[in-house]
Amino acid sequence: MPPASRCPLIRWRPNGGRYRAVRPRAVLRPKCRYCDFDSRSFASCDLSAALDVYFEQLYARLDAFGDAGALAQVRTVYVGGGTPSLAGERLVELARRICMWCKPVEFTCEANPESLTAGLATALAKVGVTRVSLGVQTLDNAELAAIGRIHDADRALAAITTVKDAGLDVSCDLMCGLPGQTAVSWQRTLDGVLAAAPHHVSVYPLTLEEGTPLYHMACRDESLEPDEDFQAACMDAARECLGAAGYHPYEVASYALDGHECAHNIAYWTGRGYLAWAGLCRPVMLDAEDFDRLAGLFPDVPARGDAYRVRLVQRDDAATTFDAEYLSQREAAAEDLMLACRMTRGIGPDLLVRSASVIAADELVAACDRALELGLATWVPDYVEGHAGCVASKDVIAGRAHARLAPTHLGWLDGNVLFELFWGLA
Repeated sequence: MPPASRCPLIRWRPNGGRYRAVRPRAVLRPKCRYCDFDSRSFASCDLSAALDVYFEQLYARLDAFGDAGALAQVRTVYVGGGTPSLAGERLVELARRICMWCKPVEFTCEANPESLTAGLATALAKVGVTRVSLGVQTLDNAELAAIGRIHDADRALAAITTVKDAGLDVSCDLMCGLPGQTAVSWQRTLDGVLAAAPHHVSVYPLTLEEGTPLYHMACRDESLEPDEDFQAACMDAARECLGAAGYHPYEVASYALDGHECAHNIAYWTGRGYLAWAGLCRPVMLDAEDFDRLAGLFPDVPARGDAYRVRLVQRDDAATTFDAEYLSQREAAAEDLMLACRMTRGIGPDLLVRSASVIAADELVAACDRALELGLATWVPDYVEGHAGCVASKDVIAGRAHARLAPTHLGWLDGNVLFELFWGLA
């Protein structure tokens, strides 16, 4: 649970030199066919007892962080999954206990439509939850069945209404490139979701993760593999449709009505530190000062030395074993530059100037100029000292011009190339 971040159930893992979020499942059921989250198997008669043990351990870990003074300044909370809503009243109690340690301005819980009831939504609102993120994915029932979802379109739309009726903000996750999906069915999904008027929409292309049922199915039937050109067309259609309806893109996958941007997500992409717990592979990302203050919570983790940033990944349920990644100041700066490229605003001038203190200015200029040359980004100026005209990368990095390097439409569609330009500076 970061001071401002994405989710208490989250880990980061390398993906071709980049990083992406992967969220472990909190509670078990038959998995969606595309899901590669950490899972455990229980007989139905044992599930309640297993949940009791799980949540007692979770409360203990929460209290340990609270006692260490790590939670008082928390501003955003994100309880992710899998499907936290399957925990029912246990989720309500978790939210209540979290709010005993901090006063978040934004508190999100993930839910799937089939496990969200009006009673649960109302109870969550009463204990301090402010928004619910629903795993809608599509409003086409055949597509839902193809990816192993157990709700139908009507239940998804009803869940949106349920969340709104409880006085909570609602976000909908949608997915494109699903087996059997067409441009027509995708447009119907967009139109149907917009008619329900959620406050926030996230749009993701389907990725086949190795080892998942859908991955193995696609190995036998190539027609199930996502078509990247089709996915790009779907992302374009979503951007146009959502924009026309008043949803502005503030991050590569996220659209919001004014005032309903996810503060937790924004913090994640702007280099804020975060705390996380409640499952195997849960991570923590701390700057040097916070790591030194909280090191006692992470047994047997080596001292950071001169590392500027530390990322820890839990490797056992008992929170006794952690893998540690130590980032130099230069690596942290490169990571911040890369993550900023996910935001519509792009890389701000202050970050560029700070980065130039640890990354050679000519290297930084070359990366910016290459992004411009490839058409992946453009300078959006605020002011240029002493003259008007085109913004030069060297002037922004030297502090003589004030402009941000914002992704273009091509940079939004082909973000991986843009991300790698700046992560390569590490």
